[in-house]
Amino acid sequence: MSNPLAPGSLNGKRVLVTGSSRGIGADTVRYFAEAGADIVVNYRNKGARAEKLGTTLRELGGRVIVAGADLTDPASVKGMFDTIAGEYGGLDILVLNASGGMEAGMAEDYALTLNRDAQLNVLDAALPLLGEGSRVVFVTSHQAHFIRTTPTMPEYEPVALSKRAGEDALRERIPGLAERGIGFTVVSGDMIEGTITATLLERANPGAISARKDAAGKLYNVSEFAAEIAAAAVDPVPEDNTRLVGDITDFAS
Repeated sequence: MSNPLAPGSLNGKRVLVTGSSRGIGADTVRYFAEAGADIVVNYRNKGARAEKLGTTLRELGGRVIVAGADLTDPASVKGMFDTIAGEYGGLDILVLNASGGMEAGMAEDYALTLNRDAQLNVLDAALPLLGEGSRVVFVTSHQAHFIRTTPTMPEYEPVALSKRAGEDALRERIPGLAERGIGFTVVSGDMIEGTITATLLERANPGAISARKDAAGKLYNVSEFAAEIAAAAVDPVPEDNTRLVGDITDFAS
C-alpha cells in the first residue's frame, strides 16, 4: 500500500498513535514517519517488539520515543505524557487506536474501561500538549459505530457496545476541542483482515470473517486501513466528524 502522505509533508510534526507496536497502529506510525513526523510508539507489553519498530522508524530520519504505557492505568498514562512533554514539548496529532476487550482473563468491565474510560483519560492527558491546528483521530469499527441500529455477532457485541460508548463520550468533547482549534475525526472501518480482533472472532465464530468478506465484497487489510487513518489526520475534518471506510450497505445509519 502506498503512503497517502507526501514525503516531508509532516516534517516537524509530533505524532502519538496508541497501540502502535503492531498491526494497524504500526503501519499508521510508519506512514507518519515516512512523511517526516516525529513519532511516539506506544505499547502495553512486548517492549522488544516496540523497540525494534522504533529502530526501524529512526532510520527514516525523524525522532522516535518508544513509550510503554497501560492506557487503563492513569499513572502509567501520565508517565508517558510527561516523557512526551519533556522530549517533544507538545503533540500535533493524537490517534486513539488502541482498543480491545476480547482478551482472555480480563475483568468483566475491562472492555468499557479500555474502550471508553481510557480513551477519555488519554485525551485529557494529551490536551495540554495539543495546540491550535492539532488533530485527534479515534479509530473504531462499523460493527461498533452502527451497533445502535445494526446487530453484530454475539461474541463481539460487548466490545462493540463499549467502543460505541467511547465514541459517544469523545464526541461530547468536540465543541470544547473546536474552541481550542483542535480537529476531531472518527475513522470507522469494517472488519480488517489480519488483525488480532479478526483472529479472535474467527476462533470464537469459525467462518465469521469469510462470511463478512462475502457480504461486503471486500475487506480492507491492515496497511490499507492504516492509510485511511493517516489520511484522516491531515485531510479536512468531515462536517459530521466521521470518515467511513469501505462499503456500509449492510449497516443502518
